[in-house]
Amino acid sequence: MAGRKLRRLKAGARHMGARDRVAMVEEGAELITESMLTCPKCGHQATEQMPTDACQFFYDCKGCGARLKPKAGDCCVFCSYGSVPCPPIQANASCRS
Repeated sequence: MAGRKLRRLKAGARHMGARDRVAMVEEGAELITESMLTCPKCGHQATEQMPTDACQFFYDCKGCGARLKPKAGDCCVFCSYGSVPCPPIQANASCRS
């Protein structure tokens, strides 16, 4: 699948819900495994590697130390605060927390 191109997510995509962002990822494309997390408390941003086989429920902000948890209805911190939803959601699969 190395020859397939990924559709870039628009800059405003981080403000969309996870399921809306999934529609922007090209069907059949390789999964995106990096996401930029933005802390809702201090605004600190950090690019993090996402696990491909599970969802990440907690994340400790490297700026202010706040422990982030998913928003109601989201499966993980990447779906709530990331620029790209988690790999299971990208693949339209259920999350394996």
